[in-house]
Amino acid sequence: MTFEQGFAEAERAAGAATKVAAALAGAAKQMEKAAAEGDLFKMRKSADRLAALVESMRQEAVNAKAAWPFAPDEEESYLRESYATELVAAAEAANLAIQRRDEGLIAFPSVVRVLPSERAVKLNRKKLAALRPSRVVKTLRDIQARKQRGTPESLLEVLHRAYRLVAGKEYGKTVMLVSLYEALTLLPGVSANYDQTDYVRDLFLLDRSGVTHTKSGAAFSLPASTGTKGGKGTYSFVAPDGETVSYYGIRFVEAS
Repeated sequence: MTFEQGFAEAERAAGAATKVAAALAGAAKQMEKAAAEGDLFKMRKSADRLAALVESMRQEAVNAKAAWPFAPDEEESYLRESYATELVAAAEAANLAIQRRDEGLIAFPSVVRVLPSERAVKLNRKKLAALRPSRVVKTLRDIQARKQRGTPESLLEVLHRAYRLVAGKEYGKTVMLVSLYEALTLLPGVSANYDQTDYVRDLFLLDRSGVTHTKSGAAFSLPASTGTKGGKGTYSFVAPDGETVSYYGIRFVEAS
């Protein structure tokens, strides 16, 4: 039994319980109406139906509880030993390219790490409790389908304005890309529509675009962190060929 099969069984059982619950609510409404009208025949009939549906609801509740086939310790074991394999198979079945790397499972531009003890996966920097493989694959496909916000040239202009804001009088120094992201998403709700995965993907596309100067002639560079790969303030991005690229800071130098 896989997680996908287990979730499908649980969904089916919950759906059956939902139908009985709806019928139960309907019978209660009928009895309420009959009592309000004083119709003895309809009141007794709906009461009998209500009692029968209560028994059915009790059985469906038992079925729903038993539908998930994994005990808590089995869940953690499966997540530790088999879940990644199932996720890879689900991705391949959906024609989504995915690779196993030291960082985790790589599906451009995302990295998925399984967190067995937390019953969750970490997708890029966000922890997700939604573990159904088909749902995770859909999320990965949605991220992959997002388009870059504008052209590399327009992104560079936006980064340059944000850089001026953050660097202030120290124009020319290296500024952490994290600080620029914070400046770009100061307004409420902006980060929800442009998360850090979008940001680092756009940085990668800018980096590989061949664009080197702003309209005013300022040159930019993306200096690497002096710390270790994946250190604090460092963004990691997985290129389509599986290469992991790290970004830390950005620096602009005015044209002479």
